[in-house]
Amino acid sequence: MTKLVCALAGAVMLLASSPAWAHHSFAAEFDPQKPVKLVGTVTEMEWINPHSWIHMDVKGPDGKVTSWMVEGGSPNALLRRGFTKASLPAGSVIVIEGYQAKDGSNRANGRDITFADGRKLFLGSAGTGAPDDKPEK
Repeated sequence: MTKLVCALAGAVMLLASSPAWAHHSFAAEFDPQKPVKLVGTVTEMEWINPHSWIHMDVKGPDGKVTSWMVEGGSPNALLRRGFTKASLPAGSVIVIEGYQAKDGSNRANGRDITFADGRKLFLGSAGTGAPDDKPEK
């Protein structure tokens, strides 16, 4: 019986810690030497922890459309900055400045987002070690 209880307790602790495995530092996945400026149309906004994700279509100089995933701060951090679920509906045209994934894929860590009306918002997660990392207010 004691072995069963220990095994169950270990399994619970293992499962409880699994969300922490998904969290990563900026340096683990993104390259500060690969800044990107993406101008495109929002296709989806995911409000998930530990990072939000903006999916957008970006038209290249050749006219070819490429889909990008841009990591932002946690939903809670974005809400504290005044960013809501209604702030970024699908079809919105935005500009995101950030840093491309180390593997060269169409993923980026977003630093700033500029809306069509000119408003700017810090999109990143403070304390990640990203360039121009701004402290939380």
